[in-house]
Amino acid sequence: MAEVRGPRELLPLTPAVLQILLALADEERHGYGIMQEVEARTGGETRLGPGTLYGSIKRMLADGLIEESDERPDPGMDDQRRRYYRITGFGERVAGAEAERLAGLVNTAAAKKLLKRPWALPEGA
Repeated sequence: MAEVRGPRELLPLTPAVLQILLALADEERHGYGIMQEVEARTGGETRLGPGTLYGSIKRMLADGLIEESDERPDPGMDDQRRRYYRITGFGERVAGAEAERLAGLVNTAAAKKLLKRPWALPEGA
């Protein structure tokens, strides 16, 4: 019987795992596509190397955060060796729990006037 875990049991996430979940939150991607999306979204501040990316993917597959997809965006234009990944429902819940945890830290930092610019998250966000 599979062990049942709550999303908070995997927190805190490593920065690489969170970045991968964010990259997969809106569409399926292959490994190189994940690397490109993370780099573009962070303005080049975060770059996932192949070792970090694929080591994280292996653990995320084992934890049930992501799964391999059999679907191909355009089979005629795609390399069959590429593996595509998608976030699972559990992965979405874990990413949401991590976002809530981080939002709490940001709110605390703002309350202690540690942020250089005004920052406020709406209640319940």
